[in-house]
Amino acid sequence: MTAELPAALHAAILHAAATPQLLVALDFDGTMSPLVDHAEDARPLPRSAASLAALAALPSTTTALVSGRALASLRLVAAPPEPTLLVGSHGAETWLGPDSPPLQLTAEQAAALELARAAVTRATSLIKGTVVENKPAGVVLHYRLAEEHDARAAVELVMNQLNGNPALHVTTGKMVLEISAVNANKGQSLTLLRGLTGATATLFAGDDVTDEHAFAALHPGDLGIKVGPGITAAEFRIGGPDELPHVLELLLAARMSHLNP
Repeated sequence: MTAELPAALHAAILHAAATPQLLVALDFDGTMSPLVDHAEDARPLPRSAASLAALAALPSTTTALVSGRALASLRLVAAPPEPTLLVGSHGAETWLGPDSPPLQLTAEQAAALELARAAVTRATSLIKGTVVENKPAGVVLHYRLAEEHDARAAVELVMNQLNGNPALHVTTGKMVLEISAVNANKGQSLTLLRGLTGATATLFAGDDVTDEHAFAALHPGDLGIKVGPGITAAEFRIGGPDELPHVLELLLAARMSHLNP
């Protein structure tokens, strides 16, 4: 069913489906999956997962998940179809096929990361409702379960301990503070994927402020879809992850019709 989609978005999806080489890149949390209190509980909505798998099996069509999660976590919760390319840690980690090299930090990056991990671990040990998540290239302070004043205190404590360290890169998202030893973002990742796949059109959907880098990297003729509320550079918006299946199912049907007229 696609009746819920606005006419302009419906038309844009049909246009993207007719491109010679299509790239379908999606954020995961808040896009493929509803946001949950505990990251390990996230799962893609079944219809979105089924559509992504079907798109991944089509010729001249590449699927990708572009997430803030570490790659190992993304694989665990998303269970992506085998051909799907993966970007984790906001671009610090990539899996572009069996020959993709693992992430390797320099000595300076590794030392800076240890400092960041110590700062976040200290904050979470002192402030109720905060949780630390370690990633290969970074560390995340989660404060979704904290009271508002506690969340502010935790963020302030971490930032004070980092003291503007130039080797660390700080980003904010939905109830998270992420510190990375690698300077990467989803816009750079989308550009990489476009070049690798030779995409003539890209559809990208995401919900968080970190997805704005990807929306800004889209070209004319691409399709950016903001999932949920918030200021965005995306041309289109849907209400939440429960509306994404309508987008993907329409794209799949139109793409199949284009490839098999």
